[in-house]
Amino acid sequence: MAAPSWGVLRLRVRGSGQGVGSLLCLVPKPFCTAAAASKPLDAQQLAERLRAQKQEEKAKKEPELKNPVQRRVHELVRFTQQLQRVHPNVLAKALSRGIVHQDKDLVVINKPYGLPVHGGPGVKLCISDVLPILAKVLHGHKAEPLHLCHRLDKETTGVMVLARNKEVAHQVQELFRTRQVVKKYWAITVRVPVPSAGVVDIPIVEKEVQGQQHHKMTLSPSYRMDNGKMVRVRANRSAHVAVTEYQVLSSTVSSALLELHPITGEGAATPGGRRHCPAGCPWLSVDLIAEIDTKLMLMYSDWNKLAPQKLSASTLRKLGLPQSKARHLPLHLHARQLVLPALGSRKEELSLVCRLPRYFVRSVSRLGLELPSQDPDEQQS
Repeated sequence: MAAPSWGVLRLRVRGSGQGVGSLLCLVPKPFCTAAAASKPLDAQQLAERLRAQKQEEKAKKEPELKNPVQRRVHELVRFTQQLQRVHPNVLAKALSRGIVHQDKDLVVINKPYGLPVHGGPGVKLCISDVLPILAKVLHGHKAEPLHLCHRLDKETTGVMVLARNKEVAHQVQELFRTRQVVKKYWAITVRVPVPSAGVVDIPIVEKEVQGQQHHKMTLSPSYRMDNGKMVRVRANRSAHVAVTEYQVLSSTVSSALLELHPITGEGAATPGGRRHCPAGCPWLSVDLIAEIDTKLMLMYSDWNKLAPQKLSASTLRKLGLPQSKARHLPLHLHARQLVLPALGSRKEELSLVCRLPRYFVRSVSRLGLELPSQDPDEQQS
């Protein structure tokens, strides 16, 4: 039994010929006040009270968003933040529900938005951390940890190949290194490229933003216009070769849905390759930031400015967003398809296709674009 707490009680007393005085007495606290006589809270009641207080504080801090598009963008931002705080077991189970393909050699997942593949500064949880747990969820407690075969950037969604043993992982990595894997990405761009199909063959280089200690990937073309004439410029020794085929799948006056086929190692899903889209047609995302080698690589239209892109009034109106909220618009770049050549006992090529994330499909609809897919589930997602 817990010891009672004590309170102080002041009593007025009258003595014979001594006038009025006061006497201090110690009494058990339950006798002091009626409120103190109530039953103490048990652990469950205390937890419920704390939870309610946190919800009230959160409701005061977060303004109510009446616009449904702003609510969905806000939910996506909150979801990506929650991915960094969930327990590894919870994340492994979530990834297991997005399995695209699995056999005795490979496991293919649909990578969600906002989840990094590798750890790094500020990264609390990543895909590589949960591969041992994911293997146990799929194949039992004695399963060997899964192995990464390639990488996708944090903001890129779609097909991601994992191997069930190191030998297969090395074989698949060699296929990627020697460019034997066909990669196709879908992206939404601001403005429409002309012509509607072609090849972007422009080297990519890392440059420092003038006056600031930040670096970002930019295009390093081999030619420039000088008084109406095309003049060849000296090649930058630090530039990386980058070649990407593109095709417009659907377009409006102000935006387009593209299919991209990277030819070189600087693929569309890497931070360098994300800069490699048709001239004047940046991805539909305002704040594209990727942290690589402790440097910020910011992809914007103007390499000399460290400021977000400005979306046109018509695009913002279609998306239902003010310019001040457009910063939270997610990157619309999806690894749609990978085609792996014959490997090991498999004598035929393997085509892997991933459904688009829900936010991507909604943006397609609001921008007036059309999906070429005939999958009715994807059209309605």
